[in-house]
Amino acid sequence: MSPSERPRFHLAFPVDNLAAARHFYGQVLGCPEGRSADHWVDFDLYGHQIVAHLVEQRSPRSRNPVDGDDVPVPHFGLLLRPVEWRLLAERLRAAGTEFVIEPHTRFEGLPGEQSTMFVLDPAGNALEFKAFEDDTMVFHR
Repeated sequence: MSPSERPRFHLAFPVDNLAAARHFYGQVLGCPEGRSADHWVDFDLYGHQIVAHLVEQRSPRSRNPVDGDDVPVPHFGLLLRPVEWRLLAERLRAAGTEFVIEPHTRFEGLPGEQSTMFVLDPAGNALEFKAFEDDTMVFHR
């Protein structure tokens, strides 16, 4: 299946401030806004539909060690092409975004080598963006 034929994912996630979510996803990440109502807003995250839902209470987060990083769980994100990953890292730095895990290469020299970075949205949702120089390594064991 080619990348253009792959299904797009839909993810709904909690936020505690829709205006802050609109700014972060729309302005900082550059996601076009779709439909919305008083308690939710759709965004186009690189062709995938994500929906910020206004909630009163959020659940706690856990962490899991991965190749020397303390990875926030749960998290969501995208696998980008390397050039897109670098451009997004630059965009986030230019916006003054604080990284939970700074952009770097994980599993260097091993199967599954990847560029990765983690940020939090204004509601504390963790996002990971990664890129593989060799796309065949995405599911390599």
